[in-house]
Amino acid sequence: MKTRVLRSMPAMLLAAYSNFAAAGAFQLWEQNASGLGTAYAGSAAIADNASTVFFNPAGMSQLQGFQFSAGVAAVGPSYTFHDQGSTINGVPNAGTDGGDAGGWKAVPNMHMTWAATPDIALGLGISSPFGLATEYDPEWIGRMHAVKSEIRTINVNPSIAYKVNEKFSLGFGLNYQTLKGELTGSVGPVGVNSRLVGDDASWGWNAGVLYKPSEAMRVGFSYRSAVKHTLEGEASSPLGAQPVRADIKLPDTFILSVWQQVSDRWEAMGDLSYTRWESLQSLEVFNRNSGAFVSREEFNYSNAWRLAWGAAYKANERMKLKFGIAYDRSPIADGDRRARVPDNNRLWLTLGGQWDAGRQGKVDVGYAYLYVKNASINQTKTVGLTTSVLNGEYDASAHILGVQYSVGF
Repeated sequence: MKTRVLRSMPAMLLAAYSNFAAAGAFQLWEQNASGLGTAYAGSAAIADNASTVFFNPAGMSQLQGFQFSAGVAAVGPSYTFHDQGSTINGVPNAGTDGGDAGGWKAVPNMHMTWAATPDIALGLGISSPFGLATEYDPEWIGRMHAVKSEIRTINVNPSIAYKVNEKFSLGFGLNYQTLKGELTGSVGPVGVNSRLVGDDASWGWNAGVLYKPSEAMRVGFSYRSAVKHTLEGEASSPLGAQPVRADIKLPDTFILSVWQQVSDRWEAMGDLSYTRWESLQSLEVFNRNSGAFVSREEFNYSNAWRLAWGAAYKANERMKLKFGIAYDRSPIADGDRRARVPDNNRLWLTLGGQWDAGRQGKVDVGYAYLYVKNASINQTKTVGLTTSVLNGEYDASAHILGVQYSVGF
């Protein structure tokens, strides 16, 4: 039994995993703070601390001895809804605009590597590659569409890297990923009376290549596989309860990165990533005992890309300053936007810094502001004899603060 308690309308299941987070849909790039200051440009090529385990395991070949890195990112999204004619059963809907559905959440990470031989390196990473947390007022006019949505993932990533020669390195890792989610909503015009709590654990993999045409340049390519989860539990509402199961396939991602030492003081880096969100087209929920079909919900996600550029300036022997910019395309088209998915294209503007204390380690800090394009919504939901039409527009943005400590022995 993978789920202890699962209470909700079955058709709401995937919505818990399809909301705005710090990257497109619910993907989290915040796997270190050293990359936050440059908008994660060059993520698969920099390989300057143990967090390369996540972005490109081949980068472990560039690290000496034992390396340890740990940090946390505080992600603070904001989503405010503005009504433009929402109705219930054809009449204006009574209720609030939902307040700010966002709020601050912590995304921790920890990575370590060990150069076992001159050509082989081993690593382990613990991270959260997907996640979200939003909650509207229970009395808001879209309560039939969503009230609370939360997802948490923990990814354990043992890895190995092999240095083929001075120019090429290869890397590979396994991913054991746990997923937990919760959502609440209303099955009628008043009250929050449906709830979902679910979990699962599954496996995936990642791999990468690092190419060094010179000591002043690195090019990295990495891939993280899709991970398929099967959630099991119970679905309940005022109409009753039944055991259910549903499959969800979290998308795979490709990253192509470049890092360049431009001068003694300047570094430049770029990044192009591509996430295949097409794995989330629809959700089918079945009774776990009988196999009978329960519900289907369409999502129609499309593949999305992210483009980033950043730079770092060495102010002195101890201090490095960073800045970056990125454009992150949403996988959700205007016609497919849901109340649990107030997502749209966003622009990252970032700043950061690194303090090198020598043998005592390095401390990185970073900040990002995400400007999100206003997102319109026109969604209809029918439960029994009640039909709710949610019509309006979202104002969304996000702030991200990160800190990281890295040390080598």
